[in-house]
Amino acid sequence: MLLRHSLFLCLGLLLLAAPASAQQRGNDEARTSPNASVSQTIGTTVATVGYSRPSVRDREIFGDLVPYDAVWRTGANEATTITFSGDVTVEGQPLSAGTYGLFTIPGEDEWTVIFNEMSEQWGAGDYDMSRDALRVTVEASEADDTEMMTFSFEEVGESMGKLVLRWDETAVALTIGAGQ
Repeated sequence: MLLRHSLFLCLGLLLLAAPASAQQRGNDEARTSPNASVSQTIGTTVATVGYSRPSVRDREIFGDLVPYDAVWRTGANEATTITFSGDVTVEGQPLSAGTYGLFTIPGEDEWTVIFNEMSEQWGAGDYDMSRDALRVTVEASEADDTEMMTFSFEEVGESMGKLVLRWDETAVALTIGAGQ
């Protein structure tokens, strides 16, 4: 009897130890657009971006693969997420602490960056504009060729930093302010 209980306990522990991400993805195979994350403390607030990194692979990206003037998940696979451990400002506009789906509407010269309350979804298929917490418009600029989409934090100071998206020959920067 004790052996049977020990066996069930061991099986239960093995199931609990299984990686949750494999269940969320549906399989554990390598992805063409691998997952990545980047975090930065600004003031006393931690900002974390979780995303999948598509590659250019000799494709026309903006205006073709990623259409202009349409909502984009800002990456591949699941929607990109951004988490703030404290309240912030984005381009001077207030945004409460929390986790958001990070969507964009690319344009040739300007992009709309969207922080949506639905952070867990595949792509942008279930995107609901009524759940937007904040929208800001920023300029897009030409940049050195970047094969694999990348987010980075730059020009980080005591209470402000820039979150920069680079892919292909485009860069988009957001100014994030955080309390101390």
